[in-house]
Amino acid sequence: MRGRAGLSTEVGQRRIVQPMDEWLHRRAKEMRHEPVLYERRLWKLLRDRRLAGLKFRRQFVFDDGPYIVDFICFRHRLIVEADGPQHEDRAEDAARDDWLREQGFQVLRFPNQQIENHGHEVVGAILAAADAKVIRD
Repeated sequence: MRGRAGLSTEVGQRRIVQPMDEWLHRRAKEMRHEPVLYERRLWKLLRDRRLAGLKFRRQFVFDDGPYIVDFICFRHRLIVEADGPQHEDRAEDAARDDWLREQGFQVLRFPNQQIENHGHEVVGAILAAADAKVIRD
């Protein structure tokens, strides 16, 4: 899991950032500056609207939730995750994915081996998910 529970509150027009929220934003910034190998490979495909014009952001922090996601496309409500060895706790990932789906996102998870050996399948799945979202809307 990439995130922790965060707390933030709104006071008038000013947002007060609690310590966990600050930690999440610092952690996301660190992850953007030092991505792991497979995230770097995915970002090479997704950045600058290279994949069918889809705009992705990386290491996005949800202000109203406790998570950082690897890649997010807001227009298509699509999240792409590169799953390395840190994702062996499937129950934790399932709870995280449930929360993200409750927010209206579709979550695609790709194991590192699939990114490495079957990149064309990864690209195809992302494009299919984006197309399916357009058709449903």
